[in-house]
Amino acid sequence: MSVVITDCRTEYLADPLGLDVLQPRLFWKIASDTRNVNQSAYRLLVSASQDSLSRNVGEMWDSGRLESDQSTHIRYDGAPLASDTDYFWKVCVWTGKDSSPVWSKPQRWSMGILSRTGWKALWIGRKADPGLERQPAPLFRKEFHAAADVRRAMVYVTALGIYQLRVNGEIVSHLFAPGWTDYNKRVQIQAFDVTSKLHQGSNAIGAVLGEGWYSGTVGFLHDKVYGERPFLFLQMSVEYTDDTKELFMTDGSWKTADGPIRYSDFIKGELYDATAERPGWDKAGYDDADWQLPDIRPGYNGLLTAAIEPPIRITRTQKPISVRKTEAGTYIYDMGQNMVGWTELTVTGEHGTRITLSHAEMLNPDGTLYLENLREAVQQDHYILKGGGVERYEPHFTFHGFRYVELIGYPGEPDLDTIIGKVVHSDTPVTGSLTTSDPMVNKLYSNITWGQRGNFLSVPTDCPQRDERLGWTGDAQIFARAATYNMDVSRFFEKFIWDMIDAQQPSGAFTDVAPDAGWIRHKMWNTRLNWFAPDNAGWGDAGVIIPWTLYLMYGDRRILETHYDAMVRWVEYLISMSDHLIRPAYANYGDWLSIDADTPKDVLATAYFAYSTKVMGLISETLGKTGDQRRFEQLFDDISAAFRQAFVDAQGRIHGETQTVYVLALQFGLLTPEQRLQAAAHLADDIRARGNRLSTGFLGVGYLLPALTDHGYQDLAYTLLLQEEFPSWMYSIKHGATTIWERWDGWTEHNGFQTPSMNSFNHYSLGSVGEWMFRYMAGLEADPEHPGFKHAVIQPHPDGRITSLQASYDSLYGRHEVLWEATESGGFQLQVTIPANTTATVHVPGKNVVSEASLTPSYTSDRRTASFQVGSGTWAFTSQLARGQRDGTIVIG
Repeated sequence: MSVVITDCRTEYLADPLGLDVLQPRLFWKIASDTRNVNQSAYRLLVSASQDSLSRNVGEMWDSGRLESDQSTHIRYDGAPLASDTDYFWKVCVWTGKDSSPVWSKPQRWSMGILSRTGWKALWIGRKADPGLERQPAPLFRKEFHAAADVRRAMVYVTALGIYQLRVNGEIVSHLFAPGWTDYNKRVQIQAFDVTSKLHQGSNAIGAVLGEGWYSGTVGFLHDKVYGERPFLFLQMSVEYTDDTKELFMTDGSWKTADGPIRYSDFIKGELYDATAERPGWDKAGYDDADWQLPDIRPGYNGLLTAAIEPPIRITRTQKPISVRKTEAGTYIYDMGQNMVGWTELTVTGEHGTRITLSHAEMLNPDGTLYLENLREAVQQDHYILKGGGVERYEPHFTFHGFRYVELIGYPGEPDLDTIIGKVVHSDTPVTGSLTTSDPMVNKLYSNITWGQRGNFLSVPTDCPQRDERLGWTGDAQIFARAATYNMDVSRFFEKFIWDMIDAQQPSGAFTDVAPDAGWIRHKMWNTRLNWFAPDNAGWGDAGVIIPWTLYLMYGDRRILETHYDAMVRWVEYLISMSDHLIRPAYANYGDWLSIDADTPKDVLATAYFAYSTKVMGLISETLGKTGDQRRFEQLFDDISAAFRQAFVDAQGRIHGETQTVYVLALQFGLLTPEQRLQAAAHLADDIRARGNRLSTGFLGVGYLLPALTDHGYQDLAYTLLLQEEFPSWMYSIKHGATTIWERWDGWTEHNGFQTPSMNSFNHYSLGSVGEWMFRYMAGLEADPEHPGFKHAVIQPHPDGRITSLQASYDSLYGRHEVLWEATESGGFQLQVTIPANTTATVHVPGKNVVSEASLTPSYTSDRRTASFQVGSGTWAFTSQLARGQRDGTIVIG
């Protein structure tokens, strides 16, 4: 048997820098080529030097041998950690009583600045140029002398705005750092190890500042939401080989000037004038005599916190698939994929030539760019050539949502190599895959992941192209579970939860968007909108639902501990804003963008009130708060009873009689057993009456297929999944969609484009069906009793219209895989792979179930499903599926 320790992480990250968590959590995975491998014990060593760690000395922490199978979320429990210090660790595991210990490779993390007094830097900026509506991006530089050879150099940097950091001419920072927070409450600090970038003697550090979310345009909330202009904050600690130390920081001795970025705005695009470049400005020896001294900001009252969110990066490139010349002499490129980011241009031309890159998601019927849905956004980048050879340009502090690019003013005849697309988003590594025998289902899954890729950029935005791009909480909560299967969003959502906490109102209400960015003020004063609701059901509930989702998928107990009080305040707020436990109908959004259905908002709000309360009961139980658990469980029972009395009649019909009222009542557990049967039948009848079509909007769609599957209508769930007529997921795919659309009717054959006032073609909410695809179709499910897939539940739900499926999910323990195939004769083959140090319950549908390992099954009362308890390894099963006829379609199971 071979056992290897892999993928060691600290706070979910490999070798993170600049942490401010005083008890970082450690993670590792175990890989083995043998079945039923479990960790029986571990020993952790943490040291302040690599040398002592190599000698198996953990002077900071030696846990000793601990009899435990835990390999995730192990909290550091050693000596106090110090600011601006590196730590090294490794773990030893045993996989049986008499097994030999196996060591991991050494790992590293570093602590950032842990106290306010540790910051010596000043905030520096550049005064605005008078008379300019849009300001140039300022350059900052500082030349310094390294007195000896450098042993260690760490830069801690942030901005009120966004920055690009350069050391000796080399870019070392990520895109759009420090990310979007409520700058009135907190700003994130990034840490970079620049040891290899410095040398003894003269060095230079430089930065370019963008307005970003701080002073640039934020959606339709206009600009200067947080401040008038950006500021830079930087501190670099340098340790020399002679054991001396030195500190360099932003202060009044730095120099600043304007540069070639004449303006760069998330919503308004960028103008770059290459004739205004300052060659060598970020290197030592540059003459900055004509540069200005910076403007000093007296201070900042928000929190300086270590960066939580994943860095924003270019994660892939996209080559165009075609180009055509228009009658106007411009060129329109088709990138073949609706994407988020920008295009890089390669060009040769004369000094002063101006080129424009214009971006759009769709084309008008006449072949021109469809720009109406952008509203006030200007998805254009302008480049002025300096001349003299090949030039390459890509924007700096803006991004676009697009599939089509119009190249205007290009000198010469461009080809498919003239531009290339850069795909940009928060770097949340892919963790899921799903492929079936149906190409359109596969395309649907691709569209779901592209929608997530395009909208997870510092916050989960609602759309990446028009003048919005806000972090709508309701959109995020309905998609959160699907998102966790697709990508590692552990830290992405951890940061977003802080955004929600920072925006939580004194009343306890969670907000519609986070960071709020003035949305509350905007909607409360906007008489045209007439949206005055102090909270919105399904949106505010994200403050409870998303933390619980992270606990289920990652086993993150700290999330629940940290935000418990805030979640309790939300439920207490809901109680105070209810009448005998019935919530009012004042919500602005309801089941947003439902199609030909109007869900009563008091029904929806009361259902979500019950669900948040139910989840709080589970959270209280998890944290051992038994008094709160009993209180929330009783409250849930009382709300459910009030719901039934107010909204459910004797035939199980729910007020409003929309698909959404039924799926919420069913999935939130608000009905009696008899009412569940009635409600499920009413739901199915409504779907059939519409010609096997759905009507759910944002809040109902994620629960629609699960409700059908859980209540005996699996065949109807598949019918909706595979429906190609409008409205359906497949309708957009039939008409060329490469992402999930915001609306079912974003474009239709009979009406063309929907209203341009709100019509995004890249919006993830309706892609919440991806959760059902993993949890039901593939059958990959987390066990709340053993969260984070320590114990998995594998229960595929096959259907005769899809003959095979292969899915995988990379949990914190390793890769879980499911592969099933259903033959025309009713044969069913299932293969599952479970990673080491985990177990699973495998439910195999059908009769005559056989396991190749002669495992002992247990059966359901009707003997239609056999269940097996398995450990790690690959396991294969076969069965014979029953076949029948229902609703005109062949079903199996």
